[in-house]
Amino acid sequence: MFWLLGMIWGSSFIYMKMASHYISPIQIVLLRVLFGLFPLALYAKFTGAFNRSHIKYVHHFLFMAAVGTIGYYYGFTKATSLLPSGIAGTLSGLTPILSFILALIFLDSEKVSIYRALGIGGGFLGVFLIARPTGAGISITNIEGILYSILGSLSVGAAFIYAKRFVIPLNIPIAAVVTYQLSLSLLIMLLIVDLDGIGDIWCNPYVAAGLVLGLGVLGTGVAFIIYYYIIDKLGAVSASSVAYIPPVVAMGIGFVFVGETIRMLEAIGAAFVFLGLVLVNKATKIGAHLTEQSSKE
Repeated sequence: MFWLLGMIWGSSFIYMKMASHYISPIQIVLLRVLFGLFPLALYAKFTGAFNRSHIKYVHHFLFMAAVGTIGYYYGFTKATSLLPSGIAGTLSGLTPILSFILALIFLDSEKVSIYRALGIGGGFLGVFLIARPTGAGISITNIEGILYSILGSLSVGAAFIYAKRFVIPLNIPIAAVVTYQLSLSLLIMLLIVDLDGIGDIWCNPYVAAGLVLGLGVLGTGVAFIIYYYIIDKLGAVSASSVAYIPPVVAMGIGFVFVGETIRMLEAIGAAFVFLGLVLVNKATKIGAHLTEQSSKE
């Protein structure tokens, strides 16, 4: 399940890239949420997660929908439309790094350590090398894509902080929370998204299948179910290690199967992003172990 989830999330970037040739990024997000909602809703219904009393917390679910779904998905979808899918996938490794920075600011429980400081520095050095903001290799598209990747990472990081402070204490089943979140996301997008040309995705059955099955059913619906299953079996800290896999998978698919060119600076930058992710996650594991030992004592 652990490796399957990493493969599903890592392959999402090539599906986003292909779909961006036919429809706009926000239309991709709308369809992704639409087709991802059904398996989640069925799972939540099957497990008895829904309860009418949850409606009084709709304001929390609205925030999660706007930031944790629309902002998160749109940021990475737009970035993937501007960058090679492998590079966009590599930049998804910034998510736990930026999430930790937000946690430092808004959660008193998080502390800085040498591992975390090095991890954050390494991650941002990697982004600098990929963006190449100076010299002959400057690329406005690269910089814009980088900024959208950061938007996606910050959005999901903000959603994590908000959920930890306001949603998790409510003790609502996660399957219900995510279903409410996706349902409200879909409603918001149906009200604001221009649907003109969205049917163009069906012109290519392979791209349409990638969007519906790869991004929607698997990359959103099934992925959420697997992720929370892993958390239940391995714990949240160990489950967070799955973030190592998508950047490697995304870059591998882009290079091997699609023929995307990866320049030396981009490869070095990707290595720094991956190293930063490893160091931040290592510090998180050490901190969790110390906390566990302290509680036992």
